[in-house]
Amino acid sequence: MSGGERHTVPVDVDLITVREGKKGPEVLLSRRAGTVYAAGHWHFPSGHVVGPFEDVVTALVREASEEKGLVVGPDDVRAAVTVHHRAPAGSARVGFFFEVCRWSGTPDVKEPKVCDAMDWFAFDALPEPMVAYCRAGLEAYRAGVPVAVHFQEPGDMIGHDPTVDRLRLVPGSSASRAIRPSCG
Repeated sequence: MSGGERHTVPVDVDLITVREGKKGPEVLLSRRAGTVYAAGHWHFPSGHVVGPFEDVVTALVREASEEKGLVVGPDDVRAAVTVHHRAPAGSARVGFFFEVCRWSGTPDVKEPKVCDAMDWFAFDALPEPMVAYCRAGLEAYRAGVPVAVHFQEPGDMIGHDPTVDRLRLVPGSSASRAIRPSCG
């Protein structure tokens, strides 16, 4: 290692739950509430890895159940995209976005102190305001890339701003694109 301390960041898990709606694919989003970061903004059902002994898939399965009442089997979790993000205030994180097309249970707000609404949205009719980091992950997912970088600048809004493009898509090898799973 050269020059200084190791950089450490929180590890997020984000659930891209997709279903076929009346007019095409829809994605499940929840609205953040209370004293959490980006309260009032829409985001994927998400959470964090807890401690050094929980892996990202286990964390996703746990969060889906705790927060949304969805039972997701580990074998039904598909890697979608990994996003390295920096918020406007400078804090950074790495988010593992996972696609889930099969689950049991009905989505429901299980933690009303941090989430006050949940609904299905068509990909071309997403709600506003939406957390910029979440929107970046969704755009990277839809582009089919394995990795994206979303580094916001001081003064940027927390919410998605279509006039400010901070998303850099990192393409994968031809082999990784050929085996990318998807719903449907």
